[in-house]
Amino acid sequence: MLDFAKYIKYSKPGPRYTSYPTALEFKDTFNYDAYIAKLEAQERSRPLSLYFHLPFCRNACYFCGCNVVFTSKEDKMLRYMEYLKRELDILVKHVDTSREVIQMHFGGGTPTFFTAEQLEEIIKMIKSHFKNFSADAEISCEIDPRHIDEAQMKVMSEQGFNRVSFGIQDFNEKVQIAVHRVQPYDVTKTAMDLARKYNMVSVNVDLIYGLPYQTLETFKETLRLALTLNPDRFAVFNYAHVPWLKKTMRKIDETTLPLPDEKLQIMQYTIDFLTENGYKMIGMDHFAKPEDELFKAIEKGELHRNFQGYTTKGGADLVGGGLTSIGEGVDYYAQNFKDMKLYEEAIDAGKLPFERGVILNEDDMIRQHVIMELMSNFKMDIKRFNEEFDVDFNSYFKEDLPGLQPFIEEGLVVMDMNQITCSETGTLLIRNIAMVFDAYMKQHSGSKKTFSKTV
Repeated sequence: MLDFAKYIKYSKPGPRYTSYPTALEFKDTFNYDAYIAKLEAQERSRPLSLYFHLPFCRNACYFCGCNVVFTSKEDKMLRYMEYLKRELDILVKHVDTSREVIQMHFGGGTPTFFTAEQLEEIIKMIKSHFKNFSADAEISCEIDPRHIDEAQMKVMSEQGFNRVSFGIQDFNEKVQIAVHRVQPYDVTKTAMDLARKYNMVSVNVDLIYGLPYQTLETFKETLRLALTLNPDRFAVFNYAHVPWLKKTMRKIDETTLPLPDEKLQIMQYTIDFLTENGYKMIGMDHFAKPEDELFKAIEKGELHRNFQGYTTKGGADLVGGGLTSIGEGVDYYAQNFKDMKLYEEAIDAGKLPFERGVILNEDDMIRQHVIMELMSNFKMDIKRFNEEFDVDFNSYFKEDLPGLQPFIEEGLVVMDMNQITCSETGTLLIRNIAMVFDAYMKQHSGSKKTFSKTV
């Protein structure tokens, strides 16, 4: 059993590493012309991964950290669809759309806030620009079970969607009321039944621990109920409380949030419970059945991580469409405008709605490899690293490796000549371990208002 008090000292602000460098390093010094040059220089042999942000929600869930537009007005949504089409028209001038698309994801907001007819129009619009979807492309959508009907699920199925992710967060009514998202079990069960009826290959459910009024006992019941839905994957996220970034989070009474000790107990119980019930931990916060392709990938050390989460679809250039979307190439990250007015103005001017990003230097790419390997596979092959980058790992990171020593001494990490490996307990603190190799952490160490707490 974990000595929880021992690990509370690791509770400090730290990135989730959906990218390295993180979004804090995105700057407007990476300008529009440089971005276009990067897009046009992409290798034709590299496949594409597409992300489309559909930002609308009817009202706020207080825990949400996404970029959301609250509305119930039909004309706003129709206007957005028109601008999305115009953005695609500009994009195809700079991206070779004959390249194979191996992944597409709809995020939000609430993508299913659009009607079945509107969703079909958006999907067909994308496919009219990107015509070469691979036969086994991973096509997925985030879904709020309160906003899904049979017509929408049918459209997604007919248009090739094969994965859906249902946001549950917590089944406890007191918790749901506190975060302004009341979602009875039956509503979620109905959505799950629709996904199965329309042959979604993989159904994921999202839970969050660290929400107001949660305790180990209440979360045990949430896990029990979630298990009855028989999802293929679980994502169990540590709530990121960043009220300085998200105004809606200020509506949460911080005195009702569980302490780090309780959160660690919840996470440890979650790992034990899901493992006992046939799931395996893959990457940070994620669990899958042993037959799932993600689990097979981690066994081979081939799991990848990007802004769409964990995936087996590595080696692709990510192109983002819509408000605030992020794209990723071999040596850059690029983000669209977060402000709708600026997004529209860019498109009206005949430009992509690119706002900022970062071009990776050699050091960034070396550290990105190490951090993403640790975040994805909980281990890093030193021998392979040395060969790939033609540098000596121990020499290159000689100033960073002392930071790894406390984790080694406490049995959280094992390091030898060939490999760095996290212990089972070490996986709970993978963000802290990865931070050892982050060259940018020193400049953020004095500020509390940067990242959410790691524990």
